[in-house]
Amino acid sequence: MKALLLYNPLSGKGRRIVRNINEICAIFRRNDIELKPKRLSFAENPFKGDEAIDLAVVCGGDGTLNYVINRMREAGINPTLGIIPSGTANDFAGSLGMSRRLLVAARQIAEGRERKVDCGKANGRYFINVLSFGLLTTTSQHTSDREKRMLGKIAYVREGLRDLVRMHGIPLHIKSDNEEFSSEALMFLVFNGRTAGRITLARGAAIDDGLFDVLLLKKRNPLLNCLDMAQHLVGGGTHAIRHFRTSKLEISTAVAEPTDVDGQPGPNFPITLSCEKGALTFRC
Repeated sequence: MKALLLYNPLSGKGRRIVRNINEICAIFRRNDIELKPKRLSFAENPFKGDEAIDLAVVCGGDGTLNYVINRMREAGINPTLGIIPSGTANDFAGSLGMSRRLLVAARQIAEGRERKVDCGKANGRYFINVLSFGLLTTTSQHTSDREKRMLGKIAYVREGLRDLVRMHGIPLHIKSDNEEFSSEALMFLVFNGRTAGRITLARGAAIDDGLFDVLLLKKRNPLLNCLDMAQHLVGGGTHAIRHFRTSKLEISTAVAEPTDVDGQPGPNFPITLSCEKGALTFRC
């Protein structure tokens, strides 16, 4: 089996990946998988010249995985994927049950079985974990790679506190599989995965059911909204948070609101989303 090891040395644990490349390759070699290391430059498609591979092992976080999946589609190929978590949050890797220990994760892939999982698509762009906008949803974009490496999740918390000062409602019109409605949202999340920042927000979500889990936090006064979020985080229910499942979604708004996909800048409104059931294969 021919495989690529795509690594991002600037991700959260990128330097550790570089130090352990030889051992990672040895783990795969012992399982009859010839692994070719290739550093991600983000300047050209990483599959250029390697279109015939069977397996792409991605070292990085959700943003790196997002990039690789979109470049796969761009190249017209669909190899099996593996993820060695080395970003800051590594949310989708967590949904797959991957170990946070690099060499253990490498063995999970080399010795593992294949699993079909869903993939999201928004305005023609693929995403793996979550599309979001509103309060606290673009903190990853506004947090520098240097801060992520030095501070880890604390860097997100610091940027999130700044975001609280800027909180505002977003007038939305939404159409799903089963309903069409308007609402003013403070936060909106479309999950293919289950977590954001390793915090479980989409309880009961599955990565292989062909459905998005959508969470909408309705705008109320700041104190009540903070209580709503706290109640949801501890597993309680609140009428201010609407949770529904759908395979397709259309979202429009009259305001210029930035969006986020897997920690990277997302599409402009209006947004048309679809959940592609079983579109990706992972070894895990």
